[in-house]
Amino acid sequence: MKKTIDIIKQKRTVPPGVKEGVKMFNKLKKEIFKVLKEKEMTILEIANEINADVDSITFNLMTCLKFGTIEVGKLDDNDEYYYYKLKNR
Repeated sequence: MKKTIDIIKQKRTVPPGVKEGVKMFNKLKKEIFKVLKEKEMTILEIANEINADVDSITFNLMTCLKFGTIEVGKLDDNDEYYYYKLKNR
């Protein structure tokens, strides 16, 4: 006898576009964590460091902030941009 979850998994598949989006999100998140291990950075600094667009970095950082893996640091000298850092674990 099959379990209900096995039957549901067979009937409901994840579209390839969604799978690809998750892969890209996770790859970018790893790159962000890698550069933030070294020092605190602003969104623009992170984008320049890993050669990614600011919108993608912002989305990833806000998601990580929501789930508690990133935290907001201080403001820059011009009071324009926040620095982000890995949350102490």
